[in-house]
Amino acid sequence: MHLYNVKIPVSRPAMALFLILAPFATFATLMMLTTVKISLLAGAAVALGLILRDMAAGRSIKMLTAGALAIFAALAGYHMIGADMTPTSVRLAVDGSVLVLALGSIALRKPFTLQHAREVVDAETARRPVFLRTNYILTWVWSAAFVLMLTADMVAIYMPSMPLWVCAAIAFAIRNSAIYFTQWYPKHVRAGIAASATTAAA
Repeated sequence: MHLYNVKIPVSRPAMALFLILAPFATFATLMMLTTVKISLLAGAAVALGLILRDMAAGRSIKMLTAGALAIFAALAGYHMIGADMTPTSVRLAVDGSVLVLALGSIALRKPFTLQHAREVVDAETARRPVFLRTNYILTWVWSAAFVLMLTADMVAIYMPSMPLWVCAAIAFAIRNSAIYFTQWYPKHVRAGIAASATTAAA
């Protein structure tokens, strides 16, 4: 079976991507609407819910989801004991921690997108070198996105007069660009393989 012949329901990759981002999207959205403590606790609760969901379904616990739970729970605990953390410093801590997770997954040769991707393809596709290479590229793209979001947080610290919505808009644009690439690139790879196969067969 060739990679370009693999039939994957369109909803499954989209749902996997939604679940990867759900704890962080919850946190980012609530940061614009409510307190830091509630935002952190909500992010931790969503991450815990996803872990329990995977366990109940017999699936592996995802590195990024477990990391999100640890990050949000630790920061919420730190905040609740009376530590003074501004919204910007909390975002900086979250984005920095996620970047460490992403780069750590690459260093361990287990790019964090791989666990999710394996659940939406067949076993033969998951064993192909191009599949692993694609996930390395996707994880590097997300790492670059986390670097840019971290940079935006640092700019906000050194430019406190910058409105919060500007930082949120920048992060939103960066995140959406990474989401678009994550959806587009695997299709691009499959199309390239299909074109090569057609040329070889001609």
